[in-house]
Amino acid sequence: MDANRINKPRRFFGLLAFVMLGGLWSSCATVEADRARNTEQLLAAAGFKVRPADNPEQLAHVQTLTQHKLVPHEKDGTVYYVYADASTCRCIYWGPEEAYQRYQRLAAEREIAEDQRMAAEMNEDAAMNWELWGPRYWWIY
Repeated sequence: MDANRINKPRRFFGLLAFVMLGGLWSSCATVEADRARNTEQLLAAAGFKVRPADNPEQLAHVQTLTQHKLVPHEKDGTVYYVYADASTCRCIYWGPEEAYQRYQRLAAEREIAEDQRMAAEMNEDAAMNWELWGPRYWWIY
């Protein structure tokens, strides 16, 4: 039997697996970037200051910090909360306790609003009377 014939399916499925894993990785990166942007919008609304990493040394420092999480840091006896993002905005957000409390409130309000939106969608779906439209409309979905 020709060895080339045997290896073609292996190469095809190997390539297919590689492409699928690349797509999965890409979608995960997109989700993470969206989550970072949403968090950064809340941080800005809560009064956090943003500082871009303007040079390689600053970016290197941002990369050493805990990514995409608010972490308390003390400076001169005052606690500041720092959010580092080396991948999306290449910056840090920082703010005092008051900004952190506003952020927590805004995040809770956003979560409640999202829960209410999802409940409304589920109620709307449950209220749809498909039988009213007859069997010929089932092909749409």
